[in-house]
Amino acid sequence: MSEIRIIGIDPGLRQTGFGVVDCDKNEFAYVSSGVIKTNSDKLNLPERLKIIFDEVCETILKFNPKQMCIEKTFVNMNANSSLALGQARGVAMAAAIHHELPIFEYTALQIKKSVVGNGHADKIQVQSMVQKLLNLPEMLGPDSSDALACVLCHNQVMQIKKDNLTMNFRGGRML
Repeated sequence: MSEIRIIGIDPGLRQTGFGVVDCDKNEFAYVSSGVIKTNSDKLNLPERLKIIFDEVCETILKFNPKQMCIEKTFVNMNANSSLALGQARGVAMAAAIHHELPIFEYTALQIKKSVVGNGHADKIQVQSMVQKLLNLPEMLGPDSSDALACVLCHNQVMQIKKDNLTMNFRGGRML
């Protein structure tokens, strides 16, 4: 696998985290990360969703990733929170589709297990491992770290798929 730039998204209506990483097998180069914030006090829902869409589009144009990975919606007891998260996630995915990026989805459990080794790891553990794996000078906030963790998870999944394909391919034919 040659180097590929991947953008990860940790969707949220108040704050959507993003992270961009260049991945080459098991080597990573941190490119950028940040948080897209919307103001719930001054803006209505459509305006907030537009901010997320516009800023994800702008980030894609700025960093030119080749793939997007995004955390799947966690459905909890508060249906309104789940719906808001789903809407933020939807506009981030629409931004990727608008720029013709393939989208890969992972649960929080998959991401945490991939990065920390424990699917029930807490935020600080994820932040610490992201800092360590990407050789960052300091720990990032939880939204940026979660987006970067999504990228690291995606890269690991892609490596496993590639390795499995290579192992099953012998003599010019699939076994």
